[in-house]
Amino acid sequence: MSKRRGTGLATVNYPTGMNLGGDPTQALIHSTTTGNFVVTLSSTDLGQGLKTAMAQIAADAMGVPVDNIIVDTGDTDTGPHCMGTFASRGTHRAGNAVIDAADEARDVLMEVAAEELEAAPSDLEPDGDGNIHVLGAPDRSISVMDAAMAAHFEQGRTISGRGIGFKPKSDVDPETGEMDPDSTEAHATVVTEVEVDTETGEVDVLTVKAVYEIGQMVNPALVDGQIIGGAWMGMAHALYETTDPYYPDIDHKPGSFGEYSLPGPSEVPDIEYEVLEIPSQTGPYGVKGIGEMSATPPIPAIVNAIKDAIGVQITEIPVTPEVVLRALEDEKESSEEPPVAENRDGGDEP
Repeated sequence: MSKRRGTGLATVNYPTGMNLGGDPTQALIHSTTTGNFVVTLSSTDLGQGLKTAMAQIAADAMGVPVDNIIVDTGDTDTGPHCMGTFASRGTHRAGNAVIDAADEARDVLMEVAAEELEAAPSDLEPDGDGNIHVLGAPDRSISVMDAAMAAHFEQGRTISGRGIGFKPKSDVDPETGEMDPDSTEAHATVVTEVEVDTETGEVDVLTVKAVYEIGQMVNPALVDGQIIGGAWMGMAHALYETTDPYYPDIDHKPGSFGEYSLPGPSEVPDIEYEVLEIPSQTGPYGVKGIGEMSATPPIPAIVNAIKDAIGVQITEIPVTPEVVLRALEDEKESSEEPPVAENRDGGDEP
């Protein structure tokens, strides 16, 4: 049989945030006249769903429907400061900033509503459906839209808030080297099963099974997309993707995606996973980062599975058919070398 199967495992702990010169992200919130709330950020949504997650966090913190939230991530000229969308920090840092801004804006909203309802702000509570009620007197209420209208046109107030998600710089202890480089860490274990054709060198990934511990999920559908997409990306990195297919020769680099190898739909394996929610102590509602981590452990898990299948450790990626065949040939030649005999004086002789 030319096809051999193997199983590989990899684990990872992945940091959220970085130890820069302080690692801040700021947020601003203001209401429109009709009771919508605009969240202004410079944090860029790269397609991972950051705007959706920020809308959900803002809605929860404000106590209004998510449809009442507008997330504006225009540009760094018009938005408040953000260190950037990297280091799996977006939901963690921007989420904390949004909660702070929402708390401040919500306090003003309650003050405005209290004046309209002739009640104390501490006796009011939003219901999440667009209304603000007096506790213990459900018939006494005002809609968020009417409160916003009153703020703008009757009371002359601005319903707005400012917030920042911030981690101070952690200096290195010169004696011990100790420091605090991140804000929290997520964890994952991935197990893959592969089939290797020892005649052609082709590797097929059959299954990817994983467990991710990522803190509190804000949007489970987005987490699903991250994990499934990460498994595909990890497979692509392990077996296909390279900008230098003939390295160290720099010729014949792909010039377009038409020349750049990626796995297609028919090559995507069966993917199974479980998510463990162990809240962090620093993230908004216990959030940790998952973005980059989902693409990391599948790579060594696939390489380890290849070793289990063919008995040879691969030390480079992508593991193309050529790499597999050369590894098998080197292993064969090594096993066929004549044994080394020992001389009487202790030296070696052929």
